[in-house]
Amino acid sequence: MSRFLASCSAFRAAVPSRVAYNRKVTAVALIYRRYACDKSIYDTKYFDELVKDKKMVVFMKGDPSAPMCGFSRLVVQILHMHGVDKYDHYNVLEDVEFKEGMKQYSNWPTFPQVYMNGELVGGADIMLHMHQSGDLITELKNIGHRSLLLDKPKPD
Repeated sequence: MSRFLASCSAFRAAVPSRVAYNRKVTAVALIYRRYACDKSIYDTKYFDELVKDKKMVVFMKGDPSAPMCGFSRLVVQILHMHGVDKYDHYNVLEDVEFKEGMKQYSNWPTFPQVYMNGELVGGADIMLHMHQSGDLITELKNIGHRSLLLDKPKPD
């Protein structure tokens, strides 16, 4: 059993000793590790590892193939228009603790959150503004991506 589980008093109190000290981590152990203990597995170091050294990471509701809110869909569509279809993404709806930890990490209360080169760019409103102003083309170039919009002919 991990030291984390053994140190959690709520876990020890709630789970019979034959289960708690079993060498295999049971489903009960995983549940109590996540919900009954004070320590969160989602700390600053955890989120740093998700975003650092990555060209682009999107924390969103749903995933790019099935966004679960209009703002997440907007970010996916903007990125698709620029030819960015491959990027790391995380569905914040799958885990409430992950979602709340991400809000604290970024100091940004809403989703989606777009990171480029390990830095928070912003949400859907900022991505839309950058797209409309042309700044997104520059930011994509900074991460090594040539926007498809540069290849489209301009109307006469």
